[in-house]
Amino acid sequence: MADTKQKIAFIGTGIMGAPIAGHILDAGYDVTVYNRTKAKADALVARGAHWADSPAEAVRDADVVFTMVGFPDEVEELYLAGDGLLTVAKQGAHLIDLTTSAPNLARDISEAAETMGKHAFDCPVTGGETGAINGTLTLIVGATEADIAPVRSVLETFSSNIYCFGGAGKGQAAKLANQVSLAASMVGMADALSFAQQSGLDLDLTRKMILGGTGTSGAMDQLAPKSLDGDWKPGFMVKHFLKDIGLALQVAEDKEIALPGADTAFTLYDMLEAIGGGSLGTQAITLLYQEEAEAVAAGLDWSLYTHAHEEGDECGCGHDHGHDHECTCGHDHEHGEHECCGGHGHEHGDGCGCGHHHGE
Repeated sequence: MADTKQKIAFIGTGIMGAPIAGHILDAGYDVTVYNRTKAKADALVARGAHWADSPAEAVRDADVVFTMVGFPDEVEELYLAGDGLLTVAKQGAHLIDLTTSAPNLARDISEAAETMGKHAFDCPVTGGETGAINGTLTLIVGATEADIAPVRSVLETFSSNIYCFGGAGKGQAAKLANQVSLAASMVGMADALSFAQQSGLDLDLTRKMILGGTGTSGAMDQLAPKSLDGDWKPGFMVKHFLKDIGLALQVAEDKEIALPGADTAFTLYDMLEAIGGGSLGTQAITLLYQEEAEAVAAGLDWSLYTHAHEEGDECGCGHDHGHDHECTCGHDHEHGEHECCGGHGHEHGDGCGCGHHHGE
């Protein structure tokens, strides 16, 4: 049974955070929640969670603090500001960040926590909205088994697998490795569906065939059906995935290694966000391969791309990678005739954002 003596604070009750906090609540823990948009926590409060008007109020008496926000700068502000969580949390508290963030930031937070008599570790998750709802997430922990022993029971309320990588920041690094693999899988899924479509194949039958062979992937299994149904609702938002890929590319740049698959995915998702797709689900990458009318129907606007890149927008992680991630399709997005990867508009021999050369 859960140790109901532990008081839990949960900050960030969005698409993933709300169901995770719900599992903890259902397991009998005393849970206090905070979210910038209070309405996103109302259902949890109705089920018995306590509402706090600020992160500081939420964590003041908590034994275990969970955070799940969007971007590294939010994590940094939340933990390391003068009135941040490390300052206001009580002595001996465990602070667990579920956000996918930067490995070096996770190390900084952990080191600062230990000097203050508190314990912090990175614990990004994978499994998406479905895993959060079902309580079957995989936890990727930047700590040892001994480190997480005091909080393992609560971690198990929303997970099916827990992998400990032994040190602060290593959970984030491992999660980014997962995202690098996923990035290539997403591009592979979109490429395969476009190839099948342009070849006149039955897309559902093609997908089933791929799932039975070595070309299978989680993207093809779980996200291709949504794409084929025109369902762009986010289980994981494009802007957050773009942030994750950007973080991986930053680490790769620091280590002087090449990640061509992740780099290609970044180019495509950067394009998708620039034309208004940042809040769509990651399966919306397939819209880049379709006729413009389908993109417009999904709320996308190709004319936004030129404007965004004229202003030199950086990636979602907030770092300057030194890469030129702008579209390489060679088309003028401003005239509204761009077809990125679907086999349309490449009669001039231009390479699309996927990095391949289609012409000549």
